[in-house]
Amino acid sequence: MTNLSTIPEDRSFTFGQSNNAGFTKVDSGSISNIFRQEIKTGILRIKAQGSDAPLLVGLLANGDPAALKYAEWTGKAFQSDGLRYVLRKIENPLDVERALIDANEDPDVHGIIVYYPVFGQSKTFSGASHDDFLRDTVSVEKDVEGLCHRYRTNLYRNVRFLDYPRDSQKCLLPCTALSVIKIIENLKPLNRYYNHEFPVGRRMEGQVVTVINRSEIVGRPLAAMLANDGAQVYSVDVDSIYLLLGNTGRIHACDITDTVEECVRKSSIIITGVPSKAYRLSAGWIQPNTAVINVSSYKNVSEQDLVTIPGVVYVPMVGKVTVAMLERNLMRLYKNFHDPNKRRLQPKEKLKSITDETKQSAVSSFLSNSLQMYTAIIVTALLFVNMSNRKP
Repeated sequence: MTNLSTIPEDRSFTFGQSNNAGFTKVDSGSISNIFRQEIKTGILRIKAQGSDAPLLVGLLANGDPAALKYAEWTGKAFQSDGLRYVLRKIENPLDVERALIDANEDPDVHGIIVYYPVFGQSKTFSGASHDDFLRDTVSVEKDVEGLCHRYRTNLYRNVRFLDYPRDSQKCLLPCTALSVIKIIENLKPLNRYYNHEFPVGRRMEGQVVTVINRSEIVGRPLAAMLANDGAQVYSVDVDSIYLLLGNTGRIHACDITDTVEECVRKSSIIITGVPSKAYRLSAGWIQPNTAVINVSSYKNVSEQDLVTIPGVVYVPMVGKVTVAMLERNLMRLYKNFHDPNKRRLQPKEKLKSITDETKQSAVSSFLSNSLQMYTAIIVTALLFVNMSNRKP
């Protein structure tokens, strides 16, 4: 499930609200509106072609009130933007797999989101990782969260397209991790943290990032995405720190004596995602002009302490952008796999490809035959000349 910081946020602050020390507090809604407007335009285009808006199906099988709240908020956002959303509540977790397969096989469903944990750490017939099994059961054509094996493998190998070498179908990325990237891209001043003038894969070169969380849904994919954009990333979890060297695919386990404080002091961007009310990152480690992004549904750092640090850019919640990325991913699935107009064109494209191949083969055959004929004429002429020059 997407991180629960996607619950509606406080609307009292605006993008770029600053104090005298240069501290800036960012409303992620100002960034999400950019993407939601693009999504609305795309939906109008789909409807103008005579098709229904893409449909997302949510599967909820736990009693977590926060998960239900997130599902309800997703439904409201989808309705507001013109997308379709259906929540299917499942009483018995053992029935989730069947419901998931049914949604995979339903041609009217364009995307699926499962609200995890379903089994969590509970022992099942499949062992202790049945939630992982469910994640890999979601079809690559409907995995709106980008968590199935195909998308995960491509992410960690920095493969950005599904259809090499055509490169027309972009891979999907986990919604919360993607929302953090999009926030960094749009932080002001532009190009301080993410340089749009650099080529793809190098736009975060020179940045040092600390990610405090290594969950499979948020922290681990986020660290990989940052490194794929060229950043040097410290991935921090309860008992270990790893260093990802930007865009090299190399990962190093940090020495046991290395500390979170050392990582934070080196960082120009800090991302906190600890799901605990008791956790607080020391603001005393944070340097001036650092971007601090809180992904957790709890406040992992004191805003009162951040206010005193010159030039800090603080994003307290990422929820609104996460929902926008959920919508964006659904639109991408629709474009990649479900657009009926695109499907109608595919047979013509295949026929054109076959026709082109046939023409090419005919041309090659003609050239080959012509060359053979030319060679035969030349050889015959040479033989005739040679025989004519012989003395009787």
